[in-house]
Amino acid sequence: MRDETFLHLRAAGTSLVLDCTGNGLPRVVHWGEDLGELSQGALAALTRAGVPQVASNNVDVVVPVGVLPEHSAGWLGTPGLTGHRAGADFSTAFAVTSLETADRAVTVTAEDVRAELELRIEIELTESGLVRQRATVTSQAEAGTAPFSLSGVLLTLPVPERATELLDMTGRHLRERTPQRHEFTIGTHLRENRKGRTGTDAATVHVAGERGFGFRSGEVWGLHVAWSGNQRSLAERTHAGVSLLGGGELLLAGEIALGPDEAYTTPWVYGAYGRTGLDELAARFHGYLRGRESHPRSARPVTLNVWEAVYFNHDLAKLKELADLAAEVGAERFVLDDGWFRGRRDDHAGLGDWYVDEEVWPDGLHPLVDHVRKHGLEFGLWVEPEMVNPNSDLARSHPEWILATGDRLPPESRHQQVLDLGHPEAYAYILERLDALVTEYALTYLKWDHNRDLVEAGHSPTGQAGVHAQTHAVYRLLDELRARHPRLEIESCSSGGGRVDLGILERTDRVWTSDCIDALERQRIQRWTGLLLPPELLGSHVGAPEAHTTGRTHTLGFRAGTALFGHFGIEWDLTRASEADRAALGEWIKLYKELRPLLHTGTVVRGDHPDPALWVHGVVASDGARAVYTLAQVATSVASPPGLVRLPGLDPDGDYRVRPLPPGDVRRPAWDALAWWAEGVTLPGRVLEKVGVRAPIQFPERLVLIEAVRV
Repeated sequence: MRDETFLHLRAAGTSLVLDCTGNGLPRVVHWGEDLGELSQGALAALTRAGVPQVASNNVDVVVPVGVLPEHSAGWLGTPGLTGHRAGADFSTAFAVTSLETADRAVTVTAEDVRAELELRIEIELTESGLVRQRATVTSQAEAGTAPFSLSGVLLTLPVPERATELLDMTGRHLRERTPQRHEFTIGTHLRENRKGRTGTDAATVHVAGERGFGFRSGEVWGLHVAWSGNQRSLAERTHAGVSLLGGGELLLAGEIALGPDEAYTTPWVYGAYGRTGLDELAARFHGYLRGRESHPRSARPVTLNVWEAVYFNHDLAKLKELADLAAEVGAERFVLDDGWFRGRRDDHAGLGDWYVDEEVWPDGLHPLVDHVRKHGLEFGLWVEPEMVNPNSDLARSHPEWILATGDRLPPESRHQQVLDLGHPEAYAYILERLDALVTEYALTYLKWDHNRDLVEAGHSPTGQAGVHAQTHAVYRLLDELRARHPRLEIESCSSGGGRVDLGILERTDRVWTSDCIDALERQRIQRWTGLLLPPELLGSHVGAPEAHTTGRTHTLGFRAGTALFGHFGIEWDLTRASEADRAALGEWIKLYKELRPLLHTGTVVRGDHPDPALWVHGVVASDGARAVYTLAQVATSVASPPGLVRLPGLDPDGDYRVRPLPPGDVRRPAWDALAWWAEGVTLPGRVLEKVGVRAPIQFPERLVLIEAVRV
């Protein structure tokens, strides 16, 4: 049946060794550092060398743990497939019927004759060294047989015993991607999301690693579920010495009932390995994303979004003035945010009525669009197509289009409910409205928002759970709209960063990283969102001097220097900015335009600086010729003056000229004692990474930029 009983997939310093002997599902023998060329004999020996003894008071055979673990094999941890057919067939026992291999990929087909199920598992190793898996379960039962009620499919990857510490993310609105770490002890660390979207508190990447791992040190293994609806991920360690990471969609009761020949396919589940810390793990995700055909290739335009400038108060004269000033400072895209459609004077009404408000815009949006385009700026529009206000013509006309249990509405959030896109007529209405708007105004950009969690999301009138269908409908809607308008770019915004995952990013061009653009908060949010996404996918804007969400006041240099390491934009009422501030902002925009070829293609690096008050991060060109770093003082340091700062990621054998980079080179009189600061210094890359340069004395919530150029 198989030419090779052991498969060895290799890419970018990663090896994945699969044991495909026997009729059971493939087992992962090794996932981690590249093992080099190995013969079938060596792979067999490697497998034998790792077989444990049978433990006392356990089953009398060694328990194989496949990529989809099975209770029938003696596995008593979290099962890979859960479900039943009228109460029976709760425990599957799949036997492999075929195995197809391609370059760095394998497809396994298996069946459980008793349960009348077929299982197809696809396993790939991407060019950047990511492992990705997905499974398809198909019912082979005849007509008249009870459907198979599927409640979950979990795909797993093992990690070694030396991975003793876990890292994942939590958070909330305005504070997304907050890291949390703890011991990887025996038991299950389970992260479940039932919000109907990825969630502001999503695990994002579930990481296991050696104790004390950092950005530049320690072996790490991470898992990401590429799905924008309910999901779960887990890290599990058993008393029998098995440790694994696993993930998949979280299915609500009754969402998947497979009749004859009906199938369910899981989202892709990604695994990333880093031999030398989190930066290497992140680089695999970044490399994969940048290698997609759909990845944005054009220079990421400087975007002015008007939300924090005008909110719902749309006034043509004010908006035209904003467009004038946007062009003056060097913006390239103008986005009209919430408030342009019928009845939308605040967030209590209007969602669903996707027609330009005739009272506010008697001539439509054309006067503004024309004015914006005279400046050579692109024009974009905010929409929230998945939501509906009860106070809207749409909700009054079609209450059956609201996701609900059938006899009651869920609690409102931001005065809105969720439109059931699984309803064919609701889907058709939204597609027609979006298509019409993009066509009439030749839009090149949509800021696609999603401002509430899904609570009791059921199809009316039956009340059947509908999150799975809703997520697929959103994907279809995005795909169809992009097919009709190939030049259209879409931002995934969901109360800011509530929908950040590789499923939505197959269909969108960036994420709105957070509704909070307080630069201090953004330093952390962007730092940890970068574990999954490269800078060009992170919407990062310069806000007003006083942050609207926190009330903090920051210098323009701190705000703009923070936004620099993302897809740069402006979220500031420029009509209230002084001429000097606008001129300074223009200098930062010039720097962004000059640096974006580097920032949006280079390798992201972050330093493991011992002082938690001083963060170091940067981007190094793929050829190592140039790098730009930020030294960000996020709090006061215990010690003063600060110590040496190491600059990671440079060519160890190259000599680099290191110097401050304007306009992020703000000086203080106390820095005059820094011998290298004014003139720069030339050192080998290995010295800059292993020893470093003296950091300038900084006040809290300040930053400086440093450039390193190979000479």
